Parts: sequence; C-alpha cells; structure tokens
Amino acid sequence: MEKDYKKDFPLLREHRDIIYFDNAATSQKPDCVIKAEEDFYTQHNANPLRGSYPLSVEATDIYENSRIKVQKFINAASNREIIFTRNSTESLNLIAYSYGITNVNAGDKVLVSAMEHHSNMLPWQMVTKAKGAELEYIECADDGSVDLERIKEQVTDNTKIVAITQVSNVIGKINDVKSFAKVARSVGAKILVDGAQSVPHMPVDVKDLDCDFLVFSGHKMLSPMGIGVLYGKLEHLEEMDPFLYGGEMIETVTRTGATYAEVPHKFEAGTVNVGDAVGLEAAIDYIDTIGFDTIMKRERALTQYAFELIKDIEGIEIIGSQEATE
Repeated sequence: MEKDYKKDFPLLREHRDIIYFDNAATSQKPDCVIKAEEDFYTQHNANPLRGSYPLSVEATDIYENSRIKVQKFINAASNREIIFTRNSTESLNLIAYSYGITNVNAGDKVLVSAMEHHSNMLPWQMVTKAKGAELEYIECADDGSVDLERIKEQVTDNTKIVAITQVSNVIGKINDVKSFAKVARSVGAKILVDGAQSVPHMPVDVKDLDCDFLVFSGHKMLSPMGIGVLYGKLEHLEEMDPFLYGGEMIETVTRTGATYAEVPHKFEAGTVNVGDAVGLEAAIDYIDTIGFDTIMKRERALTQYAFELIKDIEGIEIIGSQEATE
C-alpha cells in the first residue's frame, strides 16, 4: 500500500476537504521543512558570516551546508556556483543586470522562447532596449514543442543569450534544453535555463545539460517562500559585477571604494536568509526520500486521469499536446 503523503503536510492533514492543485504557483510545506526552519530560529539563530563567536560560526556552517546540499542536488561542480536569492525572478534579474547589461551590445541578439514566464521575458526586454540589441522570440508548435531546427536557424553569430524554460509553467511541456545548449554554444552564446517547474519534478543535472545558468525557486518545491537559487558556471560568476551592494558582499571598504568578496558571497548582499535555506535543505531531503521515480510516476498517473476526464467535455480545448504523456 502506497504511503499517504498528505499526512506529512499540516494544511492538508488538518483540512482533509482541501484538494490542492496549485503547485505550479507554490507548494504546500511538509512537517520536516517547517520543523527545520523552526529549529534554526530556536536553537541556532545568529547572524552568519559576521561574527567569530560560536553561535555565529555555527549559523555560518549551517548556511553553507544548505548550499552544499543544493550543489549536490543539481550536480553543480562547486558549491561556489550556487547563489541564494529570494526566488527565480530575482535570480533572472541578477543575470540580466550583472551579465546581460555587460555582455549584450547594440546589434546583438537575445533569443527567448514564446512560452516563457514573464520573469524570463521582461528582464530581456529591459536589457535589449537599454543596449540597442534585438529581442527575438522562439515560437512553439501547436503541441507546445520547440523545434530544434528552428532554433538552429534563429541562433546566429550575433546571438549572445538563449533564455528558455525547461518545463513550461502553462502546458507542462518538457524542452530539450541539452540540445539547445549545444546549438547556443556553437556560436559562443550563453544558455539560461528557467528550472522553476523542472527542478521540483524531475532530476536536473547542470553538468549534463551544460547550461551556463539555471534558476529555480524553493517555494515551488516544498520549501518556505523567500528562498531561490541561481546556478552559474564559476567562470561567468567571477567575471560578473555584483547585483546588490552592501554588507557581506565586500572584502574591504574605504571611503572611495571597495573590493568584493569571492563568489558566491559577492552576490548575497546583506543579512542572508538562513532559515529558508535550511528549509530548502530539508525539502531536498524530503524529495530524495520519496524519490523522483515515485514523484514522476504519480504525476503521470494524475495527468492521465485528469486528461481522460476533461478531453471530451464540451467547450474545453486542450492547449498543447493531445497526449497526456507528453
């Protein structure tokens, strides 16, 4: 008999009449995540990275252990390639401002798929408008798929960035971003992958994808709201300017200037969000305990069930694939 996972979630356990389908917007939080965050604030709370006293050192270690957990979860080469942000939106804006503004120039082109969330569209509208570059959209077919040959045609020598979601938040289509990355790399362009809807639902290996950047939000994968992740290849992160300025992201400060801290702290200005990072670590542990095989099997079964019930209802048009398995 399969486990009743609803019992792990306080809201679903205490309100059995609620059937919650809005995980693409935000997921419910299991007991282990809530308890992990509570434990930090009741047993270990101190400002990390700022003090040499035992409690601050302990808080720093806890925070950095959460970073290592994320690194292993997506198979990044180094924990220094993991930047904690508030969410995917902030991660995408960080890339746009710290990488895009510097590396996109007049006459260059940024490619964005037409299925992107606003968070992966508006920053590139800003960059291309500010720099006099061209923003071009990759159209998808009626079933929601993106043709690799179309991308090959659109990627040219003046393409600097290809920004595309791995899984559409509208139709759930899984894009072959690994193949798209190869095309981008053939002309020296960088590929940015929005993993907000993929990382919570399927194994994601950034080394295998060979993407330059990948972003995702913790709150869509069982962790508290307010914690997000930006993965970037270390070589890019080291060349990028900070996104925000203030405490923690500096090494030395004078009245006329400053030297920045090493990556990843260069991009984490101000007091960091340890409590939610700990919650994200607990969420990853919970997902690992269940296993993506089980998660994907259940999602496929639910999709098939829903598809069969709604496909013949008069007045309903299914946008995207006509097969529940795609």
